[in-house]
Amino acid sequence: MINPKPWPRSRFEHPTLQVARALLGQRLVRRHSHGQRLAGIITETEAYIGSDDLACHARSGQTMRNASMWGPAGHAYVFFTYGMHWMLNIVTEAEGFPAAVLLRGIWPTEGIQIMHANRDAPSRRALGDGPAKLCQALEIDRQWDGVDLCRKDAQLFIESMPAVDEILVTTGPRVGLTQVPEPWKSIPWRFRVDPRKIPAETGGFPG
Repeated sequence: MINPKPWPRSRFEHPTLQVARALLGQRLVRRHSHGQRLAGIITETEAYIGSDDLACHARSGQTMRNASMWGPAGHAYVFFTYGMHWMLNIVTEAEGFPAAVLLRGIWPTEGIQIMHANRDAPSRRALGDGPAKLCQALEIDRQWDGVDLCRKDAQLFIESMPAVDEILVTTGPRVGLTQVPEPWKSIPWRFRVDPRKIPAETGGFPG
């Protein structure tokens, strides 16, 4: 029987690539009003690691926008992009070193009716198959920037689920880096798992 528990801070303090891979198959939970949970199994992540990574927001140093990246592991880093979209990242590694994992996709499992009310999506999968989509579905915006996902009373957290088998994981270049030079443009720091391959008993695709 699965007895999910929130991830402790120690799980976010590992190297960012390890965290990005380990987050696949885990459950992202956002507590909604009246005890309702909005949740989904994480299906896609991207790693951004330090100021040397020219695709990372830390490349230009610390600013008001990206300050959360320099904070303790297990905190949210939420930023606004393209003048219309919010993006949810989770800070990793040691405090003072700017690194984070971008959550690019979820397979919705709880609070689906509320998610549909939050965004007009043609299907359950389309509710969270993109970083901006999952933020809209879960009502995540700038107010969540810097929030600690590891507090006992956390309203946003990662719930521990069985690990995804390595054979199910694919990797590739990060998305949307048209102006980023090599090798950062093509480095395979994106991790994906097809929700149809996650066992239904762990919250995955229902067949």
